[in-house]
This record gives sequence, structure tokens and C-alpha cells, in this order.
Amino acid sequence: MRNLSISIFLTAAMLLATGAASAESAKTLGQGQSVLTVQPKNGEVNPASLVPGDLRVKVDGKLATITSVTALRGPASPIELVILIDSSARTSLGGQLGELTHFIQETPSDTKIALAYMQNGSAVLATPLTADPAQAERGLHLPVGSLGSSASPYFCLSDLAKHWPSQDPKARRVVLMITDGVDNYNPRFDPEDPYLHAAIDDALRAGLVVNSIYWTSRGSMDNTSAGSFAGQNLLQIVSESTGGISYWQGNGNPVNFAPYLTELRHRLRNQYLLTFTAPLNGKPSIKAVIASLDLKVTGSLAKVEAPRQVLVRPAMASAK
Repeated sequence: MRNLSISIFLTAAMLLATGAASAESAKTLGQGQSVLTVQPKNGEVNPASLVPGDLRVKVDGKLATITSVTALRGPASPIELVILIDSSARTSLGGQLGELTHFIQETPSDTKIALAYMQNGSAVLATPLTADPAQAERGLHLPVGSLGSSASPYFCLSDLAKHWPSQDPKARRVVLMITDGVDNYNPRFDPEDPYLHAAIDDALRAGLVVNSIYWTSRGSMDNTSAGSFAGQNLLQIVSESTGGISYWQGNGNPVNFAPYLTELRHRLRNQYLLTFTAPLNGKPSIKAVIASLDLKVTGSLAKVEAPRQVLVRPAMASAK
């Protein structure tokens, strides 16, 4: 009987230890998702389809397990797009309003658009998100703000992320910023700009894919190559971090928005939702964390673009 009791005790201890280890593993496992953009190659109009076996993903340097790769197309994958215009932009932007109007008019039925303007650190909506192009067009006008009225475009992006005008969990959230990208509170090029990184974190937590078109403002920084360099590179950091794209043409304003808007429309039609699980660094937490994302593509597929950062939620918290 004594040997039997010892055997039962040891078996119970092993089961408890195994259960504790499994629970600990679950606590340190994270879940995340990210929007990928597939670019065609060799002049192809439509890029090849993407499947999980084509990809290898690392999160904070640790190999992740891909759980799904889903094409984002059609009514089942609605898009919410906010065009966020800097109120300090030079009024020569009026020459591009026709292209923006054309872009809005060609909005597919599965896409809602809203117009917003950067004003004193906030994103002020001129229209609600709407699938009616005529309603969206009514919000399009020349910037009317005074010099510096946008404060920092990154304050405005943070405000938009925190007050996104919809709660649709299925919608892909996309932003098109039209701004010089200069942070008036830190006008030099500083990759560690705290306002820049706060905006990136807020955008990632809100699930935003941020794109931008560089357009000079009325500020003196835009009259210098250093100012243009700073603004353009900060905008690129935001776009690369969130999975978007940043457009500019030299140190000045682009001649025409049309090719950028056409490419943006094409990008939105060739995107996939990647979901994954990955081990979390550090101690178990109930809070979501921002992690680095590294994507490798196998085989001869076209170029696949992914954000450099991603929001990862603990698996236990996600299950709840």
C-alpha cells in the first residue's frame, strides 16, 4: 500500500507540474494580426495569390506560427478610409482637389470615406465615414488654417487613432495623410521623436494602416532642404511601421496626385490579413504589446510588404 501511495503521489505531482507548465506556456503565447500588401512583378496586373506556406514570420526575433492568410477582397472585407489633410498646407493644394475628387468618386461600394483636417493637434472630421461619394466630396476644401494650426501632424494622427469614427470590427482602417510631416515641436529629423512614436503606437493599437503624400506647408521649415528631409523621412517611418506607403517627389510638391492615388487604390485591392501566434518576451502580461515584425517570402512570389511593427495580445487575454 505504501508503494502504491507513493506512486499515486508522484503521478499527481507530475500532472500538476505538466498543467502548470502548459498554463505558463499559454500565458506567454501571443496572438496578432497584420495587413500585408502584395505587389505584382514583371508587369503583371494581378499578383499571385498568397498562402501560409509562402511566408516565414518572426516577432521580436522569435519564430511565429502562421494561423491564417486571408485575401481582403469584396463585401466581406470592407474598408474605412480617412483622408487627413494638414490645415497648414499651402493653398496650391487646390490644384490637386480635382484628383482627390476623382479618387472619391471612384470609391468602390465596399469602401467608406471620411474627410478630416489637422487643426491644433486634433483630427477634425468634415464628414462622417460614408459610402456616398457625393457626401464625402462635400468635406473637400482648401486648407483654411493659419500658419502652424496643425501643431504636429503626429498629434493629429494620434487623435484620429483614439477617436476613429467607427466601431466596425471587420473593417480595414486606412489613413491617407496629406502633410509636410514636420513636427513643429521637434522640427529636426529625429527618428526617436517621442510624438512620432506615440502616434505609431496609437495607430497600431487602433489597427490603422497609414499612408501619406508629402505636401509643403506655410511654415519656414519647408523652405529648407533639412525641413523637407525631416518631414519626408518621419512620414516614411510612420508608413513603414504600420504597413502603408509614403509618397513624395524631391524636395518640392508632386506635380500630380493621380499616380499616387491610382497606386493606393491598387494596393488596397491586393492585401491580405495575416494572423499568427508567437512567444512573448519577458514575463506574462495581460496587456497588448508592440513588437517588431519580420517577414520573409519563400519561392518566386511577387514582393510582399508588411509593417515593421505589430500589436501582439497575450493568448489568454485574447481568449477572454
